[in-house]
Amino acid sequence: MRHIFTGLKIIGAFALLVASFCSCASTEVQNTESLLSAAGFRTQTPSTQAQLATYNRMAQYNLERNTINGSTLYTYADKRKGVVYIGGDEAYQCYRQLAVQQSIAEKEREAWYSNYIERANQVKSINL
Repeated sequence: MRHIFTGLKIIGAFALLVASFCSCASTEVQNTESLLSAAGFRTQTPSTQAQLATYNRMAQYNLERNTINGSTLYTYADKRKGVVYIGGDEAYQCYRQLAVQQSIAEKEREAWYSNYIERANQVKSINL
């Protein structure tokens, strides 16, 4: 029985290690881009000289608020892919809501895992 709980702790530690690697920059970029797409941002590849000049001035992987011809646009440049994610106020509000929901879900998973480890340790101490 003791070996089972030791195995569970090792598996849990491995899962935690994998989760920590998931927070690396490339995964974070993919996550942000997935949220932007789900929120209604569209992708555009700069094709004119003016678009390329604007694109080259943009900070990579940074959601920026811009006002163009009196309209608010949010842009996010992925220079590795050569695209810009573009959305209006509605898409931005949807993005923020999705990001909050995702954050809550991550915290709930972390709390569940913490409780799981605590219960496993309690059962192990009872069986010793």
